[in-house]
This record gives sequence, structure tokens and C-alpha cells, in this order.
Amino acid sequence: MAIDVDTKDCTSLSDAELVELGDICTDGPARIDIGMLSKQREEWVLITQARSSEGVEGFSFCTLERIGGTPSVLIGLASVRRCPDAGAVLAGLMGHQLRRAVLAFPDEDVLVGTRFVDPAGFEAFTAFMELEDVVPRPGHKATGEERAWGRRLAKRFGVDSGYRDREFVAEGDGSPPCVLDYASTDPAAVDPEVRRFFEAVDVARGDCLVAFGWAMAEDLAALA
Repeated sequence: MAIDVDTKDCTSLSDAELVELGDICTDGPARIDIGMLSKQREEWVLITQARSSEGVEGFSFCTLERIGGTPSVLIGLASVRRCPDAGAVLAGLMGHQLRRAVLAFPDEDVLVGTRFVDPAGFEAFTAFMELEDVVPRPGHKATGEERAWGRRLAKRFGVDSGYRDREFVAEGDGSPPCVLDYASTDPAAVDPEVRRFFEAVDVARGDCLVAFGWAMAEDLAALA
């Protein structure tokens, strides 16, 4: 399947496009409706969309900004259609956002942060390039600075109330969380240790897991 990916300002996202995005969300557990998508259009700066000849295959609300001076790619509500080529769609979305990051932040390491409700979402950190120092990750005890980054991201995402920084879990209020919604085409390949991170995530309550990793300057330079 040939996939075309582009990014544009959220202000240019039409109501008809929102309906297309909503059709993708109905395939997964995100419980996202048109009203919530419309709200995301107002809250985020950019929207990345992956399209095939059949229509939209995936999307990601995102922004490029500095958090305390640190270059960051923040991914808000995102979803990939359940299909055999889901991995390629996810790689296309991530690659397009990282290419924009290298143009915005040349010669700098860039933090990539998002939220998940499913362990398969961690594929976002390897789909296009292998991000470094992903947190949380199996076999690693988060440092104080890494927990602080989790708190910063939780605050930026507006989920800091009830956030547990040692588990990287943000408690929900019963409404659907705005996460990167992705299902692996090979669920058996998901690391059991990664699955354990989600034992404390109550999806029905609207909990989510805050995670991040680093795209290194030398890796990003190859995309310029």
C-alpha cells in the first residue's frame, strides 16, 4: 500500500476531514467522537495525516515546542487504522514529524513524548528510528530527572492531577484519554515486560501511561 504523509496547521483541518479521522477512531478502543476531535483541532498546532488511495490510514495531532528550553515533539491524540500495513503507517507518521523536528531544531537532541493505553504503542519509538533512553523501559529504574520529565509532560498534556510519577501513570476521570492509539499487527511480539507497565492503567477510568524517548542529533541530521 502506497502511503502519502503530510503535516499542516490544525486551523486548516476541515469538518469533513474530522469525520474521516473519526472513522479511524471507531476501529479501536479510543472512544473518540467528533466533538473531541474538534476540540483537539483547537488545542494543537499541527496535524499529520497518512493517506492511501483508500483514504486516511492514520493521523497525529502534534506540536514542536521547547519545554524548559528542551526541543520537543509532543504527540497528542493519534490513531492508526487497524490494517495489515499499520506498522508502515505508524512509521510514516513518526518519520514525518521527526523530519520537521530536525528543521526546527537543527543540531539538537529532541525529546519525543506521548501517552499510551496499550503496550503496542511503544512501537512508535522504534517504528521509524530507534529512540534512545526511552522511559519507562524494561530493566530500568527511572532517575529523579526522568521522573521530573514525566511530571513535566503530564502537566503539558493536562493530566497531572493524580499523576503517579514512579509508575508514569495518569489517572483518568472517566472520559477517553487522548493517546496514541495503535494496535500491533503481531501482538505476540510485544515485550511482556512492557505489558507490565500497563497493569496499573485502568482503561475504563481513562488512565494513560506517559512515555518519552530521545531522537539524537546525529540520527536526525541524516533526515535533513
